[in-house]
Amino acid sequence: MKKIKNYLIGALAFLVMACSDDDKTIDILLPNVERGAIIRTVNVNPNSFNIFDPSSPWTLTMEYQDEENGGLLSNVDIYVNFVDNNEFNGEVTSTETLFTTVPATSFSTGPFGLPRATVSLVYQEVLNVLGIPNDPDDIFGGDQVNIRLVANLTDGRSFTNTDVAANISGGSFFQAPFNYLATIVCPPTTPTPGTWSIEMQDSFGDGWNGASLDITIDGETTNYTFETGGSASFTFDISADTEVISIIFSSGSFDEEVSAQVTSANGNVVVDLEPSPTAGVELLDYCLDNL
Repeated sequence: MKKIKNYLIGALAFLVMACSDDDKTIDILLPNVERGAIIRTVNVNPNSFNIFDPSSPWTLTMEYQDEENGGLLSNVDIYVNFVDNNEFNGEVTSTETLFTTVPATSFSTGPFGLPRATVSLVYQEVLNVLGIPNDPDDIFGGDQVNIRLVANLTDGRSFTNTDVAANISGGSFFQAPFNYLATIVCPPTTPTPGTWSIEMQDSFGDGWNGASLDITIDGETTNYTFETGGSASFTFDISADTEVISIIFSSGSFDEEVSAQVTSANGNVVVDLEPSPTAGVELLDYCLDNL
């Protein structure tokens, strides 16, 4: 056992001496490593496009860094492309297209002494560049716009998302993906004022067994249910100044027995709930704009 300890002590001493006498590895490698450039994400807000608002922006604040603390920046190219995530309305394809070029003169010195700039992409302008109509036959909620950055340096080099490692593109500090996805979203639409109606059914005839339709109007929630029988009807009023309505199903004991329909004051059936509905999700499809 003592001999083994002596061997271990001798091996450790050799490692310490080797590390002390050897030329520093970092000193050997770093001069031979090509330093590139990154575009760090400072903020993205908003990170989506409003399908109902052609003027809605996607806005990025970015910070540029290179080996000369921004001194090599020539410009940043911004490319866009469409990502079709809905199959029901056909397949929309496009070619990645240059949207704009941000010159170095549009950057100003940020709090860390590095160049910063804020750029906004307007929804309708993006569609125009891609040649895609702003039409529900082509675009629906959940589709996306891919936004890719290319940093062009004064020495002729360029850097984009294919040139960075994962710790740079997604690291907690650098956050320099060079590539973003802006989702096209359908925010809540203003409901039609007047009297709305609810028809509820239970196939077994014993009420909804603790399940309910939870209707929230401008933050105030009312739970609609019934305890006995095979059906029930309710009405509620929407005032002219109402801004947002939400309808969510809350689960009970026998959800496979329940169904319901909600009709807007404009006569549209905006919820058609089938047996065994998913609980806790928004039942209104704001993308239809039919409230």
